[in-house]
Amino acid sequence: MNKFNPDKLYVKYSPPMNGFGPIEGRKYTLTHSDETGELYLTIGRKYDYVEFDQKLRDEVLGEWKTRDGEYMLLGKVYISGGEFDEKFAKVRYLIFKKELELALTAIIYGDRNLFLHYPWLLDSSIYIQFESIYPEYDQILYYGTPRQYLAAANKRRGSQTKV
Repeated sequence: MNKFNPDKLYVKYSPPMNGFGPIEGRKYTLTHSDETGELYLTIGRKYDYVEFDQKLRDEVLGEWKTRDGEYMLLGKVYISGGEFDEKFAKVRYLIFKKELELALTAIIYGDRNLFLHYPWLLDSSIYIQFESIYPEYDQILYYGTPRQYLAAANKRRGSQTKV
């Protein structure tokens, strides 16, 4: 993956989810093709396990959660459950950290119509949970707000859409 190219993003909705809601139970599954650079985003009530590469486990997952009455987007990336040694887990961790901006841009841009109907979500916090048996890679990090990613995607695309 490199820079975000909206023309290489393919979005699929699984009912009852659509471009306008609902927020409750909304989950994102983002996968990609290393060969073509294409990104595949499924938006549904469940994660799209069919799209997972079971050997590489390089998908990015996300879902809307509420805490203290406020929405946040909680993402997850899988680093290692023990099948990868610590050196390879470190490599995976560094790659995910490098590529998360692109992945989050794809998720936010791919679901941009949701923000037209729920504009307050634009300022929700985004947290990514790195899941690993190795403590140094098992952490939750703050990744800004959807507004940042949508603004960056629109700027690259030359869009006049306000966020």
